[in-house]
This record gives sequence, C-alpha cells and structure tokens, in this order.
Amino acid sequence: MAIKWEGVMPAVTTKFTKDDELDLVTFEKNINAQLEAGVNGIILGGTLGEASTLTPAEKETLVKKTLEITAGQVPVIINIAEQSTKEAIQVAKNAEAWGAQGLMLLPPMRYKATDYETVVYFKEIAKNTSLPIMIYNNPVDYKIEVTIDMFEELLADCPNIEAVKESTRDISNVTRLKNKFGDRIKILCGVDTLALESMVAGADGWVAGLVAAYPAETVAIYKLVKSGDIAEALRIYRWFMPLLELDISPQLVQNIKLAEVATGLGTEYVRAPRLVLQGAERERVKGIIDAAMAVRPELVEYKSL
Repeated sequence: MAIKWEGVMPAVTTKFTKDDELDLVTFEKNINAQLEAGVNGIILGGTLGEASTLTPAEKETLVKKTLEITAGQVPVIINIAEQSTKEAIQVAKNAEAWGAQGLMLLPPMRYKATDYETVVYFKEIAKNTSLPIMIYNNPVDYKIEVTIDMFEELLADCPNIEAVKESTRDISNVTRLKNKFGDRIKILCGVDTLALESMVAGADGWVAGLVAAYPAETVAIYKLVKSGDIAEALRIYRWFMPLLELDISPQLVQNIKLAEVATGLGTEYVRAPRLVLQGAERERVKGIIDAAMAVRPELVEYKSL
C-alpha cells in the first residue's frame, strides 16, 4: 500500500491488562474509533506506544492485529527506536515481513550521534528495506537534530525516505523544508500544541497524540484547516489546547491514557517503570480532562470536507 503521508496519523497507545499483558480487546476498540473518525494511518510503537518496553513478539502481535483491524483501509506504520544500527535494520526487516507498510525512524537511542553518524544510520536502514520511511526529527526530547543539510544528503541517496515528523518546536522549519525540498518530502507536525499553526504554514499532516482519546476532534481540526475554515478549526483547537498540553510532558503516556479512560477508549494501565499517575498530579491532570469534557464541543460535519 502506498502511503500519502498526509492527514491525521495517530501515534497510538499500547493497551495493557492489569497483569501487564497486551490488551487487544481495548486496543481494537480504539483503532476502530480512529478509523471511524477518518484517520489516514496508524503508527505503532512510538514514544506514546511505550516502544522501549515492548518485546519483539509484542511488536509482531501489534502489527498483525492492526493489519487485521484496518483491513487495508489505512497504512500501518511502526516506529524504530533502537540502540544499534544492526538492531534497527533487523526491526525494519521484521516489520516488512510482518506486513507493515511504512516505518518511522528515530535517530540512534542513548548515544548522541554526530551528524555524520546519524545520516549513515538512517541510510543503512533505508537501503535494507523497501518500505517508505518517515524520519522523526525531535531534538528537544532526543537531543539529535536532523538539519536541512542532513536531509539534503538523505533525500538525494534514499528515495524511500519520504516524510518527516517535524518536532523541532520551530514552526518556521516547515517553511524552510518546503522552500528547500518542495513536495520531495512530506511534513507532518509531531507536536500537538503546534499542529494548527504548522498546517496553516503548509504541513501536510499531523502525527497526533491526544487523538488517542479524541479522534473526531483531531481529524476535524485537520479537515477544517485544509478546507480553509480556520475560524471553525480555531474554535475546536482552543477548546482542545489544555488537553493537547498533556502531550508535552514526560508523563505523556499516563496523561493520555487517563484521557482515554474519560472517553471510553482505553485504560490507565502502563508498563513499568512507568506507573499510573498518583496523588496531586493525578488530580491535576484529571481536572484538566474533566473540565474539557464538561464543555466538549459539537462538531460540524467534517468528513466530506
């Protein structure tokens, strides 16, 4: 399946039972809600998906289950976040064998690679798979920035590098990428609190987090912006902002899973060393969610926009 790299692509949470096993029943309920809302792809095993805690067998199960649920409606993409090039290449090969239709690549984990090392890392993965690739550029959280010069070399040598999850927190980077590469690389905003602004600047899509709990609101914002109804998109976005801010936190997984409970699309269970929110912090986050739920906006018909 060809990937257009546009629209809303949820970075979904991984659902666990109280016994720390995969909860595929709740997972399927959430994926179906994403499809019903009109998302354009499903991304597995990102930061929000607790990738670093998943076993290879669990990743395989999630890919195959998602392919079963989506049944060809949207592409299924898996994130690669490994400590060595050898491991990353193996995950890419596994993903292709399991039937995944695309990859999202983070730079090397734990080791702060140089620009040269980072480019070589991405190139080695790209040449060992036929799958289309989206580079995840998040220097704030992962301390390595993929610069315009680095992208120039990657795009020249790797035709299957097709998109970037733009998470530099610098909206002007959308314009720089467009000015330099045009449509050679698609741009998807990776920061929930900058999504509307990034799309107005020309981003092609949104790799979203709070979509896990609020799929319809997320897709509606995207559709409204792209149809030119900025005023209606802003109405929803302004309501959404306190929730979107839950995504820019070290506890984003716990925060968003608590929001999924509020909308009936998930549970709070996380995998250790993460633990569910406790005490005053849990009450603070729950207060934000409850306040938003009390005034959850009515949505216009957005799917046909």
